Amino acid sequence: MNGHPLVSVIMPTYNAGKTIKDSIQSVLSQSYTYFELIIIDDCSTDNTNEIIHMFTDPRIHYICNEKNSGVATSRNVGIKIATGEWIAFLDSDDIWDADKLTLQLSFANKVNAKISYTASFFMNFEGRRYNWVMPAVYKLNYKALLRRNLISCSSVLIKRELMSKHLFPTKPKTHEDYVAWLKIVREVGVAYGLDEPLLRYRLSKISKSSSRLKSAIMTYNAYRESGFNLFLATMLTIRYAKYSIMKRHKILRGV
Repeated sequence: MNGHPLVSVIMPTYNAGKTIKDSIQSVLSQSYTYFELIIIDDCSTDNTNEIIHMFTDPRIHYICNEKNSGVATSRNVGIKIATGEWIAFLDSDDIWDADKLTLQLSFANKVNAKISYTASFFMNFEGRRYNWVMPAVYKLNYKALLRRNLISCSSVLIKRELMSKHLFPTKPKTHEDYVAWLKIVREVGVAYGLDEPLLRYRLSKISKSSSRLKSAIMTYNAYRESGFNLFLATMLTIRYAKYSIMKRHKILRGV
């Protein structure tokens, strides 16, 4: 690899026929070219499979789950077969900036980060970008992460050996990525944030987070999964919900 570390990009997908082409293309268009793209199809019933196989790049590895198992299981499948020094995640409806891996690897090496994330733009399902940017805190510690999850999964770059120790929990109705980041940041101290919007995050019409009640339940379950008792999990969920409402207002208003 000519001294360049390999990045394993893990892309779980399910019925993403309307968006996955752009997501795959944003990986293949990276200025940093030393990557493998592992796509895990969770038994899609639309044309997702056909679109994936339109691409012939040898860096793409396609896996189809034996049964529909959920996004956490799909990501874990990718983690277990990844061979790169680093792991990055990209959901099949999100899009990366062309220099995302180049800039984030340089940043991670500069600050000696084991896990890093970036700021994010948001777009609607049709791809129209909102003006507001979710920032990235330079040093995001455990206490701050408990208050709100600033880490978009599709922006994460993490050492494979660290991610392999903290696979995503597969219990239903939980923010599985939030649980993982809490455990990881509690272990390593901080997640380093590159405050450049290198991710375009799609607010999907069919997102599991589209319902506020469902999202609150998932957040509560994430805190419980992280070891908090009923009272503390409830208090943390209320605080998190207030932040989520404010964030969505800023996104949709573009301020």
